[in-house]
Amino acid sequence: MKQKITRLRHVYVEFIPESLEPGCLFISRRFSTASHLCCCGCGTRVVTPLNPAKWRLTDHGATVSLHPSIGNWSFPCRSHYIVDHGFVRWAGAMSEHQIALVRRKDSLDAKSYVTRSNTKKQMQLPDVERVPVQTNSVSDVDHGSFLSRLGNLVVRWFTGK
Repeated sequence: MKQKITRLRHVYVEFIPESLEPGCLFISRRFSTASHLCCCGCGTRVVTPLNPAKWRLTDHGATVSLHPSIGNWSFPCRSHYIVDHGFVRWAGAMSEHQIALVRRKDSLDAKSYVTRSNTKKQMQLPDVERVPVQTNSVSDVDHGSFLSRLGNLVVRWFTGK
């Protein structure tokens, strides 16, 4: 007979171990992942990626919380719970329709997170060192050309001058 877990202690690790202990939530900050054995007692490995589109971990010192709920709908047990200050708070069963809605929302959240993340990366331009252009005479540079003005504008934008 499987025994439900009512509390999870947490352990910070660099790598999630191959063999997990019942009642223990392993957290890897390096890989932004938490993992534990399903709290229903079935022994299935549960992996929770920690990022704004998936799960959020809150460290309270002696305990941790994971939000949103953990819905193991693809597991035979179909367990559903929240980890709140180390306590396992059991949530009600969900219908197929409710699960489909949650999965759709999760998918949209993930797409939105990736889009925001990619936009931030595109906006973070690398530092550019200003290198003076050596010319022999004023006639070597066409100050009136569009490309020249654009180049000067870009250099001023990067350097703040």
